[in-house]
Amino acid sequence: MFTGIIEDLGTIEKLNRDGGNLHITVHTAITNELKIDQSVAHNGVCLTVVGITGDTYTVTAIQETLDKTNLGLLKEKECVNIERAMKLGDRLDGHIVQGHVDQTATCIEIKENEGSWVFTFEYDKDLNNITIEKGSITVNGVSLTVVNSQLNRFSVAIIPYTFNHTTFKTLNVGDTINLEFDVIGKYVKRLNDLRH
Repeated sequence: MFTGIIEDLGTIEKLNRDGGNLHITVHTAITNELKIDQSVAHNGVCLTVVGITGDTYTVTAIQETLDKTNLGLLKEKECVNIERAMKLGDRLDGHIVQGHVDQTATCIEIKENEGSWVFTFEYDKDLNNITIEKGSITVNGVSLTVVNSQLNRFSVAIIPYTFNHTTFKTLNVGDTINLEFDVIGKYVKRLNDLRH
């Protein structure tokens, strides 16, 4: 379980295809604190550390993960948002994040807003995910609050700290991002769907 509060930006050092798997080697300032078998979220995708060498570590994404997230689009030297799993008893500064991406979305607009930014994303409504105004959403692993919720799009407001310490600073219109919808909202929606 994660909180959506990004700890560090990791740099992709190496990408190695092995059949349907992609081995991703990442350099980050927290590598020395990691251990093999530990869960780490990469742009919101929970992956297991399978190797550590010096100041880099390696995780493996299977084909299903590559099909449902933006990890298959990664390039060497690109940055990813990094968060280690939450410890029992830690503060929950963001919201409950599982590290299980529901679908991808496309950035369709970026507006500067007097020192902050508003990013708008559009997603496939046929997958039956929803947002609500002032609800929680995870974008590339970052816990955020929804503004301007619509049927298949929503916006988030990004403060300068978040912009400078996550991959939002490199995000462009047209880029694909990972979405994890609020787990509580997903259960409520599922229970409501079962009633009808």
